[in-house]
Amino acid sequence: MTAFFQNFVGLPYEWAWFVATLVGILVIALPLMLAVAMIIYADRKIWAAMALRRGPNVVGPFGLLQSFADGLKVFLQETIVPAAANRGLFILAPIITFTVALIVWAVVPFQVGVVLADINVGLLYVLAASSLGVYGIILAGWSSNSKYPFFSAIRAAAQMVSYEVAIGFILISIVLWAGTFNLSGIVEAQRGVLGTPINGFFLNPLLFPMAVMFLISSLAETQRAPFDLTEAESELVAGYQTEYSSMSFALYWLGEYANVILMCTLNATLFWGGYLPPLDWAPLYAVPGIIWLFAKILFFFFVFSWVKATVPRYRYDQLMRLGWKVFLPVSLFWVFLVSGVLMWTRVGF
Repeated sequence: MTAFFQNFVGLPYEWAWFVATLVGILVIALPLMLAVAMIIYADRKIWAAMALRRGPNVVGPFGLLQSFADGLKVFLQETIVPAAANRGLFILAPIITFTVALIVWAVVPFQVGVVLADINVGLLYVLAASSLGVYGIILAGWSSNSKYPFFSAIRAAAQMVSYEVAIGFILISIVLWAGTFNLSGIVEAQRGVLGTPINGFFLNPLLFPMAVMFLISSLAETQRAPFDLTEAESELVAGYQTEYSSMSFALYWLGEYANVILMCTLNATLFWGGYLPPLDWAPLYAVPGIIWLFAKILFFFFVFSWVKATVPRYRYDQLMRLGWKVFLPVSLFWVFLVSGVLMWTRVGF
């Protein structure tokens, strides 16, 4: 795209690169915002169907405009800052959460060569950027100067850190097998796994358990049910965003669903072939890679909603035990196992 603005618009390289990067950001961010609005609608429809209810069906055809009506409602509401709150941090916290949810998409490959920043350490960037989300939650709880949001923020921080450790070891197994931190390279390494015509690491018996653990850790990382302990109604009212209203509250909702879509995308990219078709068969490649990726994202989002609608909430001690006493030792052992198998098969003893 930089070459296009240089050759056809006549911009110098620096300005061509800047305009091309800006256009790339908008091409990703604007559809993502629309996707978040529609995914909230889909979430509510799935819950309703599983509870034998109708869900949104009044605003717009089939209720499709319900999310936009809700957005307009919160936009018109008054932004209330508690008198005893730290005003600067109180306003900054949802901005941090929303921004962090967007910047991670810079390294996600949508199909061959279609990625905003095709950096060699893309997976490390994802880990580093997504880990920053905890700051928005901690600041929200502390700056509200209210004990219930503060309790929720501490609980959310402990939960996110606990499962990020396990996610780190899971990703090490993927990096070892693919031989690269680049997300495009990881997707390309999933072509014809184990000499079969199937694309995706999920077929590998060594990596399939990691795929299951990563899916469960994704639910915990995004505070989705059954791990939504940060907003357990019985003891924390509405969690760390209790004191928020208007667009500040909306930014948390948008950031939460953007993170959910991101985790669905990472599940699809790291274990299920990303933009590759399910089978390494030439006619399937006629379908654009972004369509395959989008279909896999929708599948995982359905799984997320399905779990939320059917699985009861964990107790907090169960949540932490699963992260520290099950996922952490298993994922650490799996790193040694995958390393040993790769040494044996690729290098030899």
